[in-house]
Amino acid sequence: MAALFDRIGDWLGVVSAWMFFAVGGMIGYEVTARYIFVAPTIWAEEMSRFFQIWATYLAAATLLRHQELIRITFIIGRLGPRAWRAAEIFSLSVIAIFSATAIWYGMAILLETLRLHRTTATLFDIPQWTTEVAIPLCFGMLLIQCLIEIARVKRGERRQPPPVAPPSDGDIRA
Repeated sequence: MAALFDRIGDWLGVVSAWMFFAVGGMIGYEVTARYIFVAPTIWAEEMSRFFQIWATYLAAATLLRHQELIRITFIIGRLGPRAWRAAEIFSLSVIAIFSATAIWYGMAILLETLRLHRTTATLFDIPQWTTEVAIPLCFGMLLIQCLIEIARVKRGERRQPPPVAPPSDGDIRA
């Protein structure tokens, strides 16, 4: 089951990357249309926002699995294996609790939006649920991924990243 979830997450990570690429294209097109041809579009801003919301949340589970989320490695990178496992389980648990909270409140907002038939305040008048559903859905995926990763840490399948290298002499220091 975890392997299937990993494959789905990786596929969604690729979809997410292409969505970010499309966002760049949409914004580039809008800037060109607006400032060179003085003919702004009615769709680029809203569609790029829509794609960016979905792309951000779709990638979360696979980024967690590949240990690519932002992390503070100053301390974690210097821990021994046992302390690292404890810290990893703790941080994954915090992410899981946050994900469950986001699902709870995201569902409440989504249900209210569906009840009230909210739409965007733009010319497209798109139903707001089309972006709001990303929160409970994608945080649900992130929660499942957290539980899978906690199990992997406990079984010793999730590897500790290499230690943090000290700054070299060529690094710029503040």
